[in-house]
Amino acid sequence: MLLADIGNTHFHIYDGTHVLHLSYEDAIRKYADSALKYISVNSDIEEKIGDIQNWENVSAMISLPNEYETMGVDRKALCLSHDNGLFIDAGSAITVDVMERGIYKGGYILPGIKAMLESYRQISPALDVSLDEHIDVTRLPLTTKEQISYGIIATIKALIEKHKDKKRLYFTGGDGQMLAGFFRDALYDEALVFKGMRHALQASGK
Repeated sequence: MLLADIGNTHFHIYDGTHVLHLSYEDAIRKYADSALKYISVNSDIEEKIGDIQNWENVSAMISLPNEYETMGVDRKALCLSHDNGLFIDAGSAITVDVMERGIYKGGYILPGIKAMLESYRQISPALDVSLDEHIDVTRLPLTTKEQISYGIIATIKALIEKHKDKKRLYFTGGDGQMLAGFFRDALYDEALVFKGMRHALQASGK
């Protein structure tokens, strides 16, 4: 069974082994004749794909004990991948969610790394730098690029560690693998959302 997570800019399709990241047009062209179950945070996409007979929107089947009303379906699916842990999806936004014994305990949302870098650019051209993905967060840096990178990474790291409380860290998303490298015993898995989807579908008999 093909599973898809439709985001604001891309289709993410899971074939049980690999995750493919495609544009809307490429995904429709390549998989319109394939059986596919999807979740979506993009209400506008239904106008394009609602008539594809082989595709089924299963967003309503993804529910999480103690979820809040406006919680994104992709975050719910991510949290369903494991009963316990702290789940970080590092994409256009960074979401951090806590699960304990299958119950959602809350979380928080930060701007994504690209958004943070853009905010620096808007302050001053002198702050227009790329991220140093190997910044040493154990010492204070001495260059603009390093100081901005430190400010971004060390802030994210401190907040995650504040709420870790011996929980396993699960990372996904475009910047997830990079961020996972700043933590001991963190697990990066780009298929976590789909594993949560599969768990919910199996529980519902689908």
